[in-house]
Amino acid sequence: MTLDFWFFCIAGPAVLFAGISKGGFGSGAAFASASILALVIEPGMALGIMLPLLMLIDVSTLRPYWGKWGASEVKLLVAGGVPGVILGALLYKIASPDFFRLLIGGISVGFVIWQLGRSTGWIAAGKRSLPSSAGLFWGAVAGFTSFVSHAGGPPAAVYLLSRNLSKTQYQATTVLLFWTLNAVKFVPYAFLGIFTMETMTADLLLAPFAIAGAWIGVKAHRLISQKVFFGITYLLLMVTGTKLIWDGLT
Repeated sequence: MTLDFWFFCIAGPAVLFAGISKGGFGSGAAFASASILALVIEPGMALGIMLPLLMLIDVSTLRPYWGKWGASEVKLLVAGGVPGVILGALLYKIASPDFFRLLIGGISVGFVIWQLGRSTGWIAAGKRSLPSSAGLFWGAVAGFTSFVSHAGGPPAAVYLLSRNLSKTQYQATTVLLFWTLNAVKFVPYAFLGIFTMETMTADLLLAPFAIAGAWIGVKAHRLISQKVFFGITYLLLMVTGTKLIWDGLT
């Protein structure tokens, strides 16, 4: 990996985008930053660079949203997410990332289509929120996919978007969830050798982009209406789901 001008032309905007997504729009699209980095460096190295930066964004956004999350939702997602991370660590060497990209991408796109069908009246059934027990399942999926590709946002969104939370409850829940999961991921990442001196050097140089993105995301969250917030969230979920499907097929 060469930390040259072209690297930062790609990595800087990617990390800034991750900060904005995690700081204001529910983390759903933040995983794309690792995919963008993987265009210019080895994918495993991209994961190693992004995790400390994602943790920095988590710390930067935790205070503005402290105590505003959905209590039952975050407990269930964390309870399912931690075992999901452990499973991801155990299966990291043999799991097929493409299979899970296709699975999560398909679920994400299908969920958005389902929600649009409900809102337009095309689909009359299934208007109840997902049960609380579903939080354990989607938390486990989020934990696993977060470990293998930092793509835990879409599975968490499938559950949270069905729970009729306010925009700030939704956002705060994702902040606390991924603050916890990313902290849990750090130790197995270290044991797997994903962190190197090169990745840590890149993290130090990219840290300002992460902090700036988090700040922009928090400000944007406060300025936009709840209707616009969820519109953007559904759009990001559709885009990231499509991107996951494309990555899995290609």
